Amino acid sequence: MDGGATPPAVDAATPEAAAFLLVGLLAGAHCLGMCGPLVSVYADRLSKQDGTNALTLRQVRQHGLFNLGRAVSYAFIGGLFALAGTLFFGAFDSVTAVGSGVRATTGLLVGTAIILTGIGYLVGRSAAIDRLTPDVVTRLFGRISGWATARVDTLVGGPRILGLGAIHGLLPCPIIYPAYLYAFATGAPLRAAALLGLLGLGTIPTLFLYGTLLGQVSARRRATLHRALGAAFLVLGYISLSHGLMLLGIHVPHLHIPFYQPLG
Repeated sequence: MDGGATPPAVDAATPEAAAFLLVGLLAGAHCLGMCGPLVSVYADRLSKQDGTNALTLRQVRQHGLFNLGRAVSYAFIGGLFALAGTLFFGAFDSVTAVGSGVRATTGLLVGTAIILTGIGYLVGRSAAIDRLTPDVVTRLFGRISGWATARVDTLVGGPRILGLGAIHGLLPCPIIYPAYLYAFATGAPLRAAALLGLLGLGTIPTLFLYGTLLGQVSARRRATLHRALGAAFLVLGYISLSHGLMLLGIHVPHLHIPFYQPLG
């Protein structure tokens, strides 16, 4: 984007990775709206299978596997979105000016979408954001969730609970949509997979505590976390937006994070 030595890859990725982890940590309370009912169901089944309401080592293991399945699912799908970005941008690389314009436009669009999402959470309009999911998608994945809930007894007791967690990477979620868009804009599958994996790992503390100890998060606390989540999305959106502006020759303060670069 500008002159000077390229910073080390680890240093370049640190602000980006921290932002994704922060989004995950703050998004955990939001995830309860989607994952909470299923978590309650399988937590109840685990307790009945163990014949006790006390938390057992087996239950801790199963909750851990469930959440690991979610994180792996996010990472895999994020990598697929980034691979799609690689193919999309690569189609324009033969014409340098066109390729740069496409990457700049993508950065601007993705950054704007993520920033608008962040503003929605900041001003308490998260319910409106939830409604952005098309009805046909909601119905489709509602069936997937219903299928999983109906078979929860056969899935919770062993390693197959990983699959129960992995299903959540496919369920409609306004937290994950911006992250998948960001992954597409990077055009770097391995990096995107790592970032989405971090986001998934970040959601684990809240869902784990919900399934084992808490049982609920107050509406007031959830609203506070949503506002903080909005601020985190503003950071991610600005990273993408500033990248697009820099490609257009508009110099703005930015982080040295490598987005998609053509081969050669």
